[in-house]
Amino acid sequence: MLPEEFRQRLEADGIVLDDGQMAQFAEYFRLLVEWNEKMNLTAITEEKEVYLKHFYDSVMLALAVKLDPAAAICDVGSGAGFPSIPLKIVFPELTVTIVDSLNKRITFLTQLTEALGLENVHLYHDRAEAFGQNKAFRESFDYVTARAVARLNVLAELCLPLVKKEGFFLALKAAKSDEELAEAKPAIATLGGKFIEEKVMSLPVAGDQRHFLVIQKKKETPKKYPRKPGLPNKQPIK
Repeated sequence: MLPEEFRQRLEADGIVLDDGQMAQFAEYFRLLVEWNEKMNLTAITEEKEVYLKHFYDSVMLALAVKLDPAAAICDVGSGAGFPSIPLKIVFPELTVTIVDSLNKRITFLTQLTEALGLENVHLYHDRAEAFGQNKAFRESFDYVTARAVARLNVLAELCLPLVKKEGFFLALKAAKSDEELAEAKPAIATLGGKFIEEKVMSLPVAGDQRHFLVIQKKKETPKKYPRKPGLPNKQPIK
């Protein structure tokens, strides 16, 4: 998917990008490739693959769940900024918070957001477990998203404490896993969440499926969660 194909496909999806937004995506691609030579940000560096498997893939979240374009979203373990930075480019009114445990990635994202002229993007070098216990951020976001490879019961403990009541935790998965969802349901309930639905979409061209798990926050998360760094992964809630 080349840049103009990306633009045309989004237009077909009901999202119209202006020349300024297209220039932001072009600069994003340039900086991603440049910084990837210094540090491991992504294994995908070919232009048409980046536009498809990073940029379009990120924006698919808004197509799957119809995001409020003026909401506050927290991206946990964002890596090179996916999905939150492409969403911010498309929906400039979004307030974006990114938390990542690797300071090098935060350094990249700082340079990126400055180069793209993005406002209301807040970057934090922290472990998700500690961030979720910070009163300034706990239960304060409309949406919390994670495009991470951790199992859902682990992601739920890292993300649901940050979601405000009636807000949503949105988990992005590359493969369907009924077993993983069944395994995570006790943790989701313990943390105050309720599984709402799974939306399935396919990437254009490649046809790869993407699974968007929508979990709504119904009750406050007990104060002991998230637990100390490392514990959610070592001893998931059962």
